[in-house]
Amino acid sequence: MLSTWSARRSLVASVATLATGLFISLGTAMIANPVIGRSIPPTWWSWPVMAVTALLSGLLFATYVREPGAVPAESQVNRRGAVGGALSFFAVGCPVCNKVALLLLGSAGAVQWFAPIQPYLGIAGIALLAWALRTRLAGERSCPLSVPGPGPA
Repeated sequence: MLSTWSARRSLVASVATLATGLFISLGTAMIANPVIGRSIPPTWWSWPVMAVTALLSGLLFATYVREPGAVPAESQVNRRGAVGGALSFFAVGCPVCNKVALLLLGSAGAVQWFAPIQPYLGIAGIALLAWALRTRLAGERSCPLSVPGPGPA
């Protein structure tokens, strides 16, 4: 299905993948930057989760770019991709830098309780992104069936 995409849609997917990867890795200080600091270094699994999240997000974003000459489809609100991206963002972030976890659990609780569930947040985020992408691509492959009219009596 992706091989049938136009160059424009493929370019959007590439740019969105790169932008998502930079947003996540800079926003969680996986890549050191002067704006955001990180108290605990990224885990080994943070990089693959970020990469897969960026790729799926880029592909999902590109499904919203209409191909030239295509008939606009009915708009359906689907928040699975947004929730999946948010879960992945929290999964790769520093557990004690997460203000919500810090407020709810304190610094010791964030390390003891939040850090161990972060890999599961990453898996859930990737699963939701994959589900959203699959749903969008399945909608592109389907075509409306004509409803047969009443036949002769």
